[in-house]
Amino acid sequence: MFIERQITSGLIHAFNNHPVIAITGPRQCGKSTLAKHLLQKFSGHVYLDLERPSDLQKLEQAEWFFSTYRDRLICIDEIHRKPELFPLIRSLVDEWNRPGCFLILGSASRDLMHQSTESLAGRIIYKRLAPFIWSEVRHHFHLEGLLSRGGFPRSLTASSDEVSYEWRESFVTTLLERDFLQWKGFSPLTMRRLWQMLAHLNGQMINYSSLGGALGITSPTVKAYLDLLAATYLVEYVPPFLSNTGKRLVKSPKVYIADPGITSFLLNIRNFNELMGHPALGTIWEQLVLSHLKVWMPSADIGFYRTGNGAEVDFALNYKGHLYLIECKASKSPTLTRGNHSSIEDLKPSKTFIVAPVEAGWKASDHLEVVSLDELSEIISSL
Repeated sequence: MFIERQITSGLIHAFNNHPVIAITGPRQCGKSTLAKHLLQKFSGHVYLDLERPSDLQKLEQAEWFFSTYRDRLICIDEIHRKPELFPLIRSLVDEWNRPGCFLILGSASRDLMHQSTESLAGRIIYKRLAPFIWSEVRHHFHLEGLLSRGGFPRSLTASSDEVSYEWRESFVTTLLERDFLQWKGFSPLTMRRLWQMLAHLNGQMINYSSLGGALGITSPTVKAYLDLLAATYLVEYVPPFLSNTGKRLVKSPKVYIADPGITSFLLNIRNFNELMGHPALGTIWEQLVLSHLKVWMPSADIGFYRTGNGAEVDFALNYKGHLYLIECKASKSPTLTRGNHSSIEDLKPSKTFIVAPVEAGWKASDHLEVVSLDELSEIISSL
């Protein structure tokens, strides 16, 4: 069963307008599956997986090989394993002078991918694929499953909660014991402990000194480890929203683990029943909403608002010239706090949305609505 992804229409548009298209994202989020589905629309396409020795061998004479298929779309999966291809690709796309020459996929860090593709400046467009979000899977799975298992395809579609948990355990272990070892001075044990601490601090502002003291490492080392998780799409920084209200604002970013299922695994939560009784439910709901916003509004400037006087709101978005506030409440009967109301008074947004796990939302006032995740997607589409 193929599940349509939100970025598909953007990718089709990119094929018609750019010579090189890159799909990035974390390991196992479905990049190869999506690429193979899209390639069916292109007659005679060529697909290379550089984790296969046989496909690597084909590129011993890369210029000859590519030139043979110059009129076709060439897809190269795990291209970061052969970064010396990028200057050649630049030369070839300049010579061929048409859109849709190469589709490249990579799960290496986004920093490494961007460094490797510097020679393709002006010729490449990046499209990020995240794990599944609710609007993509709502006709196939329950919201409770997405909250506890997360959006990585093999985790969400597993035959049982136990199999899903085992997959996430293997996924984290592989990252720690294989993928991250390429980084100089990296310690798998330290990263695992830090990641578990982040699960308990999910959605909170990060104190590098406090984390470093608990782990026995320096603050710069903590930041370097967090940056590695962010660069591999496994955590998300949300910066403080800068306003001209004159209020004293916090300056540290909030950090979220980028997938609810990974958070649940790191907290040893094995199913939705256990999640319902866990204090992490609220921040995991925030995390799910944030993932939705990142996919549906990739160009939005997303921050959070918090003042020294207690005014706060989960997300403040600048989008198409308007300010929107979003507060996430993991409740069927959500209400705003005094700090939420203070934020609305401070910022005077175009609209405030309370996103809750309800089947149908309601209008609380002219500028305040309670909405479900489904309704949030529809609203974003109409903005």
